[in-house]
Amino acid sequence: MAFPQELSRSQVCGMMREELCQDQDFLRSDTHIFIILGASGDLAKKKIYPTIWWLFRDGLLPDDTYVVGYARSQLTVEDIRRQSQPYFKVEPDEQAKLQEFFSRNSYVSGTYDSSTSFQQLNTHLAGLHNGEKANRLFYLALPPSVYEDVTLNIRECCMGCGGWNRIIVEKPFGKDLESSNKLSNHIASLFREDQIYRIDHYLGKEMVQNLMVLRFGNRIFGPVWNRDNVACVVLTFKEPFGTEGRGGYFNEFGIIRDVMQNHLLQMLCLVAMEKPASTHSDDVRDEKVKVLKCISQLQLDSVVLGQYVGNPDGVGEAQKSYLDDPTVPPGSSTPTFATAVLYVDNERWDGVPFVLRCGKALNERKAEVRLQFRDVPGDIFQRQCKRNELVIRVQPNEAVYTKMMTKKPGMFFDPEESELDLTYGNRYKDVKLPDAYERLILDVFCGNQMHFVRSDELREAWRIFTPLLHKIESERIQPIPYCNRGPPEADELMKRVGFQYEGTYRWVNPHKL
Repeated sequence: MAFPQELSRSQVCGMMREELCQDQDFLRSDTHIFIILGASGDLAKKKIYPTIWWLFRDGLLPDDTYVVGYARSQLTVEDIRRQSQPYFKVEPDEQAKLQEFFSRNSYVSGTYDSSTSFQQLNTHLAGLHNGEKANRLFYLALPPSVYEDVTLNIRECCMGCGGWNRIIVEKPFGKDLESSNKLSNHIASLFREDQIYRIDHYLGKEMVQNLMVLRFGNRIFGPVWNRDNVACVVLTFKEPFGTEGRGGYFNEFGIIRDVMQNHLLQMLCLVAMEKPASTHSDDVRDEKVKVLKCISQLQLDSVVLGQYVGNPDGVGEAQKSYLDDPTVPPGSSTPTFATAVLYVDNERWDGVPFVLRCGKALNERKAEVRLQFRDVPGDIFQRQCKRNELVIRVQPNEAVYTKMMTKKPGMFFDPEESELDLTYGNRYKDVKLPDAYERLILDVFCGNQMHFVRSDELREAWRIFTPLLHKIESERIQPIPYCNRGPPEADELMKRVGFQYEGTYRWVNPHKL
């Protein structure tokens, strides 16, 4: 749905609600219950409760929706409100609406491995308005170590009998191919694939979702989106901060599992896939799986690993090294930076390097997709022309821009680099972009699985990365110390596979000029 710039937030929400009513038969009188398992945790208080509040505030949830928290802690709804409200973004005139939201909240305390506790949860759910016949949505905001117990108890004790039942599973989906298959097989033994929503929040981001529209909704990109014209594709994820006390989790998983194997690989699929037959969930995910099947297992000689050290010129956490984090085991060799080169061995992309690079404690916060095109043949400008690039900036400051050559204004006939720029902060000044979790949780209510990871897609992703991860860990491969931009060896790898970095041009956000 396209919204004119001059619409107010309430008008936009009203239009979205009307569309949902027409297309999904969605906002009817059925009772919906949203169950947050792990309601006492950081993810729940920082993301899930605020997201459900925003959807409720904007009138995008079904009218008869209840929210039930479940965790081991002895809490009340007031405790949950107090710990999560700092993340709610509540305007002064929304206090009555907020009170109405929390009047539809409740909380049940119980353990994750006890069927008795889940029976008590089910009794509570059944006691809500139309609870026996309600649609039930279970969000596992939990560590993967308890997934098996929790999903088994949900299946045996808490499934509704009159409506649909859906389950949202947070990443990480295993640590390697074997553990991922084990978890997938366990969940598949309890739920149908159309009931399972494996959430990767990057698939809910505005510019990631925009990739399909840019590619398949514009005639100008189709003819050049191939190996004949594209020299290199670079997918980047950079954070300016370190582990910030999450060293225990990060040390177990590392940057490849945390970012590359999921976020960056998902974006690669959207860049590389063929046009699906429709926007139906399975048609889109079928094409993504075909891309993954064309990628060989990643080899160590196509990877550069790094670990950040103290940077006196950095800010906050970036001033310390990874090993300075007290939650990181002494002498850890876990990489906090990685650059990897993958190839999609099919007719469209044969020979084109896809460079995935990600890291913590770097010089900026940025996530983007960059297609660098081949040199202009028959150059008549004495090598003054740089390569064209199409850049989709995911965060921050969402934008799409094309780096191109134009004549420098004035008397002289000299080319210079400029851009065609669609910066969202300029074009859509008064439009609030939804949070990724808002889009994805609403998709689950609607039953739309397009932006969720299917089991065969997950299996192919782990197939690509598992041998490399096992080699890194079994041989204790030492990462290269770095600060600021990352190891120079990563730049050398990119240059070796054909990426040309000129360093003469930098995009400036026009919204801040």
